[in-house]
Amino acid sequence: MFKNQYLSFFAIIIFSLFLMPSCKGIFGSKNKVSPTTGWEYNNPKNGGFEVSRYREQETGPGLVFIEGGTFVMGQNDEDIMLEYNNPPRRVTVRSFYMDETEVTNLDYLEYLYWLQRVFVSYPEVYNNALPDTLVWRERLSYNEPLANLYLRHPAYHDYPVVGVTWIQANDYCSWRSDRVNEMLLIRQGILSVNPDQEDYDNFNTDAYLKGQYDGLVNKALIDLSPTGTGERRVRLEDGILLPKYRLPTEAEWEFAALGIVARYENVAERRIYPWDGRMVRSTSDKRTYGQYLDNFKRGRGDYMGVAGSLNDGADITAPVGTYPPNDYGLYNMAGNVAEWVADVYRPLSHKDVDDLSPFRGNVFQKLLMQDGVPAEKDSLGRMRYENISINDAANRINYRQADNRDYLDGDRMSVIDQSKWRLTNDAAMIDTTIVMYDYGRSSMISNNSRVVKGGSWRDGAYFLSPGVRRFMDERTATNYIGFRCAMDRVGGPITSK
Repeated sequence: MFKNQYLSFFAIIIFSLFLMPSCKGIFGSKNKVSPTTGWEYNNPKNGGFEVSRYREQETGPGLVFIEGGTFVMGQNDEDIMLEYNNPPRRVTVRSFYMDETEVTNLDYLEYLYWLQRVFVSYPEVYNNALPDTLVWRERLSYNEPLANLYLRHPAYHDYPVVGVTWIQANDYCSWRSDRVNEMLLIRQGILSVNPDQEDYDNFNTDAYLKGQYDGLVNKALIDLSPTGTGERRVRLEDGILLPKYRLPTEAEWEFAALGIVARYENVAERRIYPWDGRMVRSTSDKRTYGQYLDNFKRGRGDYMGVAGSLNDGADITAPVGTYPPNDYGLYNMAGNVAEWVADVYRPLSHKDVDDLSPFRGNVFQKLLMQDGVPAEKDSLGRMRYENISINDAANRINYRQADNRDYLDGDRMSVIDQSKWRLTNDAAMIDTTIVMYDYGRSSMISNNSRVVKGGSWRDGAYFLSPGVRRFMDERTATNYIGFRCAMDRVGGPITSK
């Protein structure tokens, strides 16, 4: 009797759920009428308040969706180097997107071609973006063919680009953001292809949104405002443009490299590498059993094994995608090339940073304004930004820590002008104690030191672990460091795709 009553009650609940309207259609952009005021959206007679019908963020070219979550960030094996710079700590990473592969020579050549074609009056832009091909030169090694051919010869098109600094990698990410958003506007029929862009007159996402780039307009959107001109350009609120490509944070990179996709929060053990097990050879897939899962240096003088039985099949770098992907579908998250990430390096960052989206490197800026409007874009077509001032920090509480690179690192307080000022809850004060530590003269660690993650073709197996951290000056280039891009996820952490 009790069992039948329970089943009947359960059936009523299920039936009621089917009768209920979908929660996605109750609020916000899914509704045609404001649930707050009752006024109809997108009606010029009502004042023209526009609400776009937005479904979900489009996955940008080359990217893979990474569903975020909690994980133990840091060392997961013996600290062979005895650096003690990555103690385990549980953190949460928000969902984001990451490049499926490392940025290749062909990708970078497309970037160089565009710079040379567009910035006719500013050849230094192209020259500053050139990778340092001399990174292949060694004092007592015959690598001259790589110095001459690795970047541009078609045989190396699919190989990861190297010889790029952290600064150059960031510039590439910015360029890619603008090219993708320009493509999206062309695909929507809003802009037409403009092959005559030159110098100041080139598509920049921020400049377009601020009304400082017109391009070849194919069609304008209808402006529903009764005080408008009847036409308008795309706005951020339309949901057409994507967030910017950028370097991943250290936490994002490590999370994505581990590739832990669990069921029912059941994580049985920590991974040493971006795959299961404690071996660098495949042990779980019969199709690849015994094969090397990455490109690394097996031992002194052994980069690829014995002729006729090469271990990883690569003497230097290998074409991206050569080895099996991890559980997120990402290739070469161990070996091939190490990769730049966004963070400033500090040995104790794992103890300092927040446990939600941990990151060290925030230097907050604001759009440069003149007479209450955004200043004219610069000679390269980019909007101008400025650092937060002392007055800004005094007037707005959230400006009081504008430069957070040094915050809680045991050396300096978070400051705006690191040589003179410290910000307190009361006011900006002169602080003579913060000049005690002169970075760069007594230590290799400075605010120009950036974290490098992942092993490379010239590293031993120890460096293949995602938890291992290294650092290098952001202005330095090598033959074993490349990069890949990431992108913010807007909206919920779960994709319907």
